[in-house]
Amino acid sequence: MNYHKVVLEVSAPNQTFVVMKDISVCIVDDNNELRSALEEIVSMSNGFKCTGTMRTADEAIRKLPLLNPDVVLMDINLGGGDTGIDCVRELKPRIPHTNFMMCTVYEEDEKIFEALNAGASGYILKKTAPNKLLESIRELYEGGAPISSQIARKVVAAFQKHSIGSGTHENELAVLSNREKEILELLSRGLRYKEIANTLFIGQETVRKHVYHVYEKLHVSNRVEAVNKYYGR
Repeated sequence: MNYHKVVLEVSAPNQTFVVMKDISVCIVDDNNELRSALEEIVSMSNGFKCTGTMRTADEAIRKLPLLNPDVVLMDINLGGGDTGIDCVRELKPRIPHTNFMMCTVYEEDEKIFEALNAGASGYILKKTAPNKLLESIRELYEGGAPISSQIARKVVAAFQKHSIGSGTHENELAVLSNREKEILELLSRGLRYKEIANTLFIGQETVRKHVYHVYEKLHVSNRVEAVNKYYGR
């Protein structure tokens, strides 16, 4: 797994202990109850730590570069002024190693694509179960692009409205192996790495390697761009 590692030397020669770093998470949401609930879910779960919460866009833009978290759960509507999407657009170039995931009630196509274009790498709904939320945070941290199944269907439907080009599109996908095409098709349906592994009866690490090769061959950096190529856009 793509954990950060802190190595501590001990007295025995040539012996080290490896301590895994918790995934640091910040939460930006103007709803006090929801913000507290998300903070509790993250803080009480092994392997995660909540390093900050903010309620406004101004506060997030000021504090997040100082905290430099691994993952930010970002609401869209922050109660007037700049939105969460504005925050991502402003902050992603400044803290490129921080992964932004929209955590919102909005399911409109316009909001989804605006957020992804702004620099968000994930998009989940607030009604997502706590265990799925934590899986999404870890997947995002490990290089994935988690999207709620409802959102994934909307993304796929939007792509399917456009005709698939015959020549260039086929040439782009021709560089993929049959297994890589299988995985890309499952990615386009919104399946997570674990679900893809179970479907194809392979390990999650094998799925990650295949996804890495798909991204490399298609010259993309995330799931949305890969699905875009899959549907010929």
